[in-house]
Amino acid sequence: MNYLVISPYYPDNFQPFTTALAKKENVTVLGIGQEPYDQLGAELQEALTEYFRVENLEDLDEVKRAVAFLFYKHGPIDRIESHNEYWLDMDAALRAQFDVFGPKPADLKKTKFKSEMKKYFKKAGVPVVAGQIIKTERHIKKAVKEIGFPMIAKPDNGVGAAATYKLSTPKDVERFQAEWDGQTVYFFEKFVNSSKVITYDGLIDSQGNIVYETSLEYVHTPLSLVVDQKDNAYFIYDKVDEKLRQYGQAIIKTFGMKERFFHIEFFKDGDDYIVIEYNNRPAGGFTVDAYNFAHSIDLYSDYARMVAGETVAERIYPAQFSLSISRRDQTSYVHTEEEIRARYQGKLKMVKRMPEAFVALQGNLVYILTAENLEAIHEMIAFISQTT
Repeated sequence: MNYLVISPYYPDNFQPFTTALAKKENVTVLGIGQEPYDQLGAELQEALTEYFRVENLEDLDEVKRAVAFLFYKHGPIDRIESHNEYWLDMDAALRAQFDVFGPKPADLKKTKFKSEMKKYFKKAGVPVVAGQIIKTERHIKKAVKEIGFPMIAKPDNGVGAAATYKLSTPKDVERFQAEWDGQTVYFFEKFVNSSKVITYDGLIDSQGNIVYETSLEYVHTPLSLVVDQKDNAYFIYDKVDEKLRQYGQAIIKTFGMKERFFHIEFFKDGDDYIVIEYNNRPAGGFTVDAYNFAHSIDLYSDYARMVAGETVAERIYPAQFSLSISRRDQTSYVHTEEEIRARYQGKLKMVKRMPEAFVALQGNLVYILTAENLEAIHEMIAFISQTT
């Protein structure tokens, strides 16, 4: 099997996927990126049978020529993947061009556009809020009349909370109209008065079966992280709530993706959930590592096993909670890193610098810890995030 990794070097939090795949005897790992080969480092260099450097990874035609060269030299490409939101469109275009297993451009429509997601969520029978496509000022007036304040305005094809507005008054609408370029298609939906965003995340095999599932809760909503520059923090639960599992499984079945990670966001609404969006990839940052520490597993190796046609490793250790919490370089904190290490020795599992692309949303320095219960998680959050 020839497995082609798009941008194997950056971001470095996904490098373990490449190194895990290289350990499979029946998998040849190839790479295309724009970093010089010497920059990859010894571990990635050893994992990649061949690395093709392009001048501009944004240039689809140049990348296609690179894939064609690797195809000519190594034979048919069986998988093309980056796991990265930024390259999902390119991944899909390359799969279509070279007839490779996995989502093609037409398949991505339902996971890229919020308006399309809504259709599949409704088909799955999962609670979802009303929304409307916004292309003209006439559409805005219609949404204000039919949906009513407060509303959330998001690009219909957008990631996270980028370019998002909360519209609570006519003045908010005027500000949106003044800043809107008139070209970007927006999606307006009813604002959900909930500060709890909880996810259903996991991994699907090549037959569409869920082989791993978990759930995390954000301490701050993605919108608050962008607007208020809060420190990003989220914790992995030791088990998935049953109602959330039922909703998540119904969504996975309806979307019909295969051999992929997924990250589905919900608002917690009392005892119920309202689905927000489907992400056709792993959660960002070092979240896969947080999953691994919570459940004493290795999802990088599990993914490689699945791709190689093997069964995913059996879960033999009881799950626990894990916390991922970031700090920003420009913020002054009460407790030093030395104090954090001393207080949580044995519980502190990883300290990493966040790749630059994620800093604005997720902070500069990330700590991952484990805990037996929610009380311990909340104590850790209070201690690590306390500012002067």
